[in-house]
Amino acid sequence: MNIVILSKGRANYSTRRLKEEAISRGHEVRILNYARCYVTIERSNPVVRYEGKEVTDVDVVIPRIAASLTKYGSSIVRQFEMQNVFTTASSIAIVRSRDKLRSMQLFAKAGVGIPKTVFAREASDLDDVLDQVGGAPVIIKVARGTHGNGVVLAETRKAAKAVMQAFYVEGVNFLVQEFIAESAGTDIRALVVNGKVVASIQRQSLDDDFRANTHQGGVGKTVKLTDEERKTAQKAAKAMGLAVCGVDMMRSERGPLVLEVNSSASLKTPELVTGRNVAGAILDYIEQNAKGKRRRDRVGA
Repeated sequence: MNIVILSKGRANYSTRRLKEEAISRGHEVRILNYARCYVTIERSNPVVRYEGKEVTDVDVVIPRIAASLTKYGSSIVRQFEMQNVFTTASSIAIVRSRDKLRSMQLFAKAGVGIPKTVFAREASDLDDVLDQVGGAPVIIKVARGTHGNGVVLAETRKAAKAVMQAFYVEGVNFLVQEFIAESAGTDIRALVVNGKVVASIQRQSLDDDFRANTHQGGVGKTVKLTDEERKTAQKAAKAMGLAVCGVDMMRSERGPLVLEVNSSASLKTPELVTGRNVAGAILDYIEQNAKGKRRRDRVGA
């Protein structure tokens, strides 16, 4: 098969591993910087161009879209979809997963455990917003963010109200979530491929930071998931309509709570820590499904 990896980082570990695995199986692989791709739109002729040439003979696209370029990157993926090219993550699922509010709404609808969350913008009912999530301390998140950026722990009501008022002044939509004390500084990343958990790690912050993201300096180690945690990861991936993704969740006294689903989850720490061939699992999924009829997205916007 002719496979295109849409990635800005040719030397990025995940991109490199996917390329290596695909080549080892006899596939042709091209890495295209999606930020430098552009499309021409005309009747019955969807075209993607790169470095002055039309991109042709593509069987599969593997999107590795950065959060900061979600809108543009997903548009390039959508153009390939218009050509009926198989993709490991649909354009609509990528956009959906990057919207924290939409994600939480879909998790709740699907019966996935989540921290109690309030979405707000106005500053007139801040006391009620805090009461709805059990009072301080609380987690306050920008509605769109990644790698732990745009996330604040407010330890007192006064601090929480100050942060929310600052977001309001800047016109920023935000989420307020209950603080799960027993899981502060620790979370679990489960890599899901084709409905199965293929690797899982526990991430721990190195200092007093409540965020466990490895991008924020956290470290990963192997972890054995409970049956409930495994099923929660699978259900969360299904709720997002993603066949390949990373599911971030925390352990709480009432069971696993999902924080988000990452449509371009890094393979580096899960592979190096667990020794699992996650890239291989993704190629297995492609080889088993790319020639079939493209699945219709049933989740919605």
